[in-house]
Parts: sequence; C-alpha cells; structure tokens
Amino acid sequence: MSRGNLLLAIAAVSGALAVGLGALGAHALKPKLDAAALGAFDTAVTYHFLHTLALAIVALWLRFDATASAAVNVAGWAFVAGIVLFSGSLYVLALGGPRLLGPVTPLGGVAFIVGWLFLAVAAIRG
Repeated sequence: MSRGNLLLAIAAVSGALAVGLGALGAHALKPKLDAAALGAFDTAVTYHFLHTLALAIVALWLRFDATASAAVNVAGWAFVAGIVLFSGSLYVLALGGPRLLGPVTPLGGVAFIVGWLFLAVAAIRG
C-alpha cells in the first residue's frame, strides 16, 4: 500500500461511520436519550466528522507529496487516535456505557491537539 493510502482508507470508513452514527443520533436515538446524552452524542459526531476531514487531507498530503515529513504522518495517526478515544468514548458514554470511560475522552482531545500541532510543524517546515 503506497504512502497515505491506509490513512485515506481509514478516513473513508470513518466518514461512513460518522454519517451512519449521525443519522442514528438524529433519528433513532433522539426520542430515547435525554438532552445531556444527546448533546454528548452530537458532540462526538461533530468532532468525528471534522477530524475525519482533517485525516483525509493529511492522507492526501502523504499520498501526493513524496517529500511530506514524518510530522504529517504523526498528525494523521493522532487524528485517528482522537477519533477513537474522544468520539468513541462519548458515543459509549452517551449510550449509557460505564462511567469509567470518562477519563478517556480528554485523552482523545489531547490526541486531536497533538495532531493539529504536528500538522502545524509540518507546514512550517515545508
């Protein structure tokens, strides 16, 4: 698999999941969840979508720029980790999962921040 293709495939699947989970939240879960849980689910979907788009951009950068730095790759994997940890934990918590997952959510937020910072480093270094 050439450079960036794995991250692009992950972004494509992640995008499909974000659409499906967004539809689930808007239609099937809306009458079943309280306002707080629905808000958490909506936050998860929003961050999932935004970082899936960022991941796709990073993957395309890697795919089409043979000189892209390792920082670009780190940014992509940090976005993947953030989607899984941040959005994933919020999805589970909103659906009534164990509260012990609560501390996982900020770790996902940190992963998102790391991804953006590594993307900035890659852009500055050119």
